[in-house]
Amino acid sequence: MFSSLMHVAFYTEHFDEMMDFYTNKLGLPVKVLTRFSSYRDSSDRPAMQKAALENPDRIFNAYIELAPGQFIELFPERKGQVRHEAPDGSEFGYAHFALTTEDIYQTRQELEARGVVFDTGISKGPSGTYQMWTHDPDGNRFEIMQYTEESYQVTGHID
Repeated sequence: MFSSLMHVAFYTEHFDEMMDFYTNKLGLPVKVLTRFSSYRDSSDRPAMQKAALENPDRIFNAYIELAPGQFIELFPERKGQVRHEAPDGSEFGYAHFALTTEDIYQTRQELEARGVVFDTGISKGPSGTYQMWTHDPDGNRFEIMQYTEESYQVTGHID
């Protein structure tokens, strides 16, 4: 039925910092940058059309390409948005995303040279897959992983 994960999307209060992090620090290309002017003729979407008429050059979203056809989508904050937080500080929903690499040690070295700060060292989990953790400027945590021949994600494993 499905062939891949197309994208994960984030609204951000720090759009420029997030774009810098994903494009300059992680070295990913911007594939799509859409401005509100694209919605100028969208009468079926009146709020978007209104935004297009009021501020056509304002950025609507950006797609940053992770791999062919796979993206991180960033939206600049919208007026009146609130943080996704439960009153007691615990919540369900987003936990993290993961990126794969062919050489986790080389990737770490390159990313640290670009200013990426890691939350963990490189470790090999019980699944047989190498991993390390970092986060973007908004604090969205993510893993960078390297499969091995023994990785459960490659061999399969039901306990």
